[in-house]
Amino acid sequence: MINITFPDGNVRQYEAGVTGLDIAKSISHGLAKKVLSAKVNGEVWDATRPITEDATVQLLTWDDKDGKATFWHSSAHLMAEALEDIYPGVKFGTGPSTDGGFYYDVDPGEHTISSDDFPQIEQKMLELARQKNAYVRKPISIEDAIAFYQEKGDEYKLELLEKRKEEGAEITLYEQGNFTDLCRGPHVPDTGYIKAIKITKVAGAYWQGDENRQQMTRVYGITFPKQKELTEYETMIEEAKQRDHRKLGTELELFMFSDRVGQGLPMWLPKGNQLRDRLMNFLRVEQEKRGYQLVTTPHIGKKDLYVTSGHWEKYGEDSFHPITTPKEGEEFLLKPMNCPHHCEIFGHRPHSYRDLPLRIAEFGTVYRYEQSGELHGLSRVRGFTQDDAHIFCTPDQLKDEFLNVLDLTKTVLSKMGFADFTAQISLRDPEKPEKYIGSDENWNNAERAIIEATAEAGMKTTTELGEAAFYGPKLDFMVKDALGRSWQLGTIQVDYNLPERFELEYIGSDNQAHRPVMIHRAPFGSMERFISILIEHTGGKFPLWLAPEQYTILPISDRFNDYAAEIEQELAKYDIRGTVDDRSEKVGRKIRDAEVKKVPFMLIVGEKEAETGAVSVRKQGDGDVGSMSVAEFAKYFQEHLY
Repeated sequence: MINITFPDGNVRQYEAGVTGLDIAKSISHGLAKKVLSAKVNGEVWDATRPITEDATVQLLTWDDKDGKATFWHSSAHLMAEALEDIYPGVKFGTGPSTDGGFYYDVDPGEHTISSDDFPQIEQKMLELARQKNAYVRKPISIEDAIAFYQEKGDEYKLELLEKRKEEGAEITLYEQGNFTDLCRGPHVPDTGYIKAIKITKVAGAYWQGDENRQQMTRVYGITFPKQKELTEYETMIEEAKQRDHRKLGTELELFMFSDRVGQGLPMWLPKGNQLRDRLMNFLRVEQEKRGYQLVTTPHIGKKDLYVTSGHWEKYGEDSFHPITTPKEGEEFLLKPMNCPHHCEIFGHRPHSYRDLPLRIAEFGTVYRYEQSGELHGLSRVRGFTQDDAHIFCTPDQLKDEFLNVLDLTKTVLSKMGFADFTAQISLRDPEKPEKYIGSDENWNNAERAIIEATAEAGMKTTTELGEAAFYGPKLDFMVKDALGRSWQLGTIQVDYNLPERFELEYIGSDNQAHRPVMIHRAPFGSMERFISILIEHTGGKFPLWLAPEQYTILPISDRFNDYAAEIEQELAKYDIRGTVDDRSEKVGRKIRDAEVKKVPFMLIVGEKEAETGAVSVRKQGDGDVGSMSVAEFAKYFQEHLY
């Protein structure tokens, strides 16, 4: 017999060899029908994989992130089986789950896969799913696996096997029906769990993300355990298309891109820049209340700076290549991170413990060379501005400083209308120490600080291994938008390592030198990505205080343009921002255009308004509000500002 410990601490005994599915059946038949996989001692397993020794077990369903990942990874295999049937000779790269479904990178050879083929692929997948073929895990020697794929003639899998061989990793194949794939798993028990299928798009993708390698075809899809959920998803996708920040950004004249400037380098138009400035000004005020000092650092830095910080080793391939100067041997980089510059600011003069905590903040623009296929509007760019800050404090101050940053981040997210958010503690992966810098002692202290601070704040958190930054653990805020989609926004990181690498010191009360602890934080994350999410969350109908254009004055004919200009000047005294639409168009057309541009208030002026010194107020989406004096409108406006 073995002891199985459940997440609530309850312990039950089972015979060795019991599976997650068996455990679910012992609890209830209804639960067994829902279980997709099982987390065994923190690792996700097939629900049908035997457990042979004492273990902590969590049963995973569609409601769990890891359960969905299992479902979608299994769906990727089902799609691969369908593709192999439809396109004989197709070769396979990798097929992971994603946050919103799955994809498979394939080399279709002489075939071409287009959106016209989606219905055929979906139909074949449904046909195979209904066969309820089991996903069978088969451990295999590296030699036998290589022989299998040599016979099949799939060079992509052979390359993956060579890498696994170097790592000394266990090799497993998974079979379902007539399809076999190299895979670590896990998978759902059988294909019958997959009830509803949609192929969503097809795109090009370089093998292993290397632009010098073979270009493959990436086929995306999403699946569900019920048809009803697919129908709801399709409705949400249609709404998302209308809210797409790229579409609205063009319509609202917020930002643009230019091929001459370069891919992934956004340019803010006047209205977008106003929106961006208001967000930054809001955060500046909140930071000043909490004792932050603003700094400005250059857009470039010597390569040696990033070698010292470790960013060159970890992110060198994703940085813009070194910039050379007329001086031989001198190399600079476009700044990929602000933190090394801030370490230099701290270290430029001696510090006493009385100087700490030192909180320095910057809206710093950084540059990272994202693959062209991964660029997406504002949400994935090559140049972006972080609302970055770094707090240097003593170890004794760490918890209080972390709690203060938590409070700031929650204030920012709530103010922006993201009331529904959760926090994820991202820790290092103990199985992959090569991914991180610094001592175990530093990591243990940093991870403990985050766990204790969030517990003291009463926050509900989830924990993810392997999601930490290379220099320290972090707390990521996951928000839900108006369509129920989840996004990662603000982040807080605890770092004992960069102060060590930069040899930062302060003199303690004992008159001895000590290392400060560093907190990295960015409530918005980046201005570009945050605004892309804000646009889609609001559908372009920004909160009144944020709206770049809070009103537009609509004269009913040209002879009232002068009166409209007078109203504009009066409203400026109340710090209310807007414009006059003095085009020679009918007022109905002007109203329609203002509605499309989502201007919060339309102020219509004609003969009656000019005679009485009033404006006729129309609220976006609500229609006529009534006639008011400028002072009355200013009061009404203030009542609706927040």
